Amino acid sequence: MGGEDWIELKFRLADGTDIGPTKYSPSMTVSSLKEKIISQWPKDSEYIPLSVNDVKLITAGKILDNNRTLAESRLPVGMISTMHLLLPPPTLHKKSEKLQVDPPIKNRCLCTIL
Repeated sequence: MGGEDWIELKFRLADGTDIGPTKYSPSMTVSSLKEKIISQWPKDSEYIPLSVNDVKLITAGKILDNNRTLAESRLPVGMISTMHLLLPPPTLHKKSEKLQVDPPIKNRCLCTIL
């Protein structure tokens, strides 16, 4: 890739561990970036994402769209940027492990003092 600047990114997981820093092409889509992150995910982690839809990338307070390129996401070039990874809580698949949900409370009054 002659003359193209690289975007150097580091990813911070919820437990405080990092993936990277690694250099990526600005023409790479966010979806492709997520696939690379999943392939580098620590194998001893409690929860490992299975697809790109299980991972949300957050930088500068915004969640990146899977269909956009890194350049379109306006990531800084020439410096290491740290992104935070957001994962949904793991779902339970077995009927016996279903989470107990309390029934909604009816006729409850809510007051707000300004």
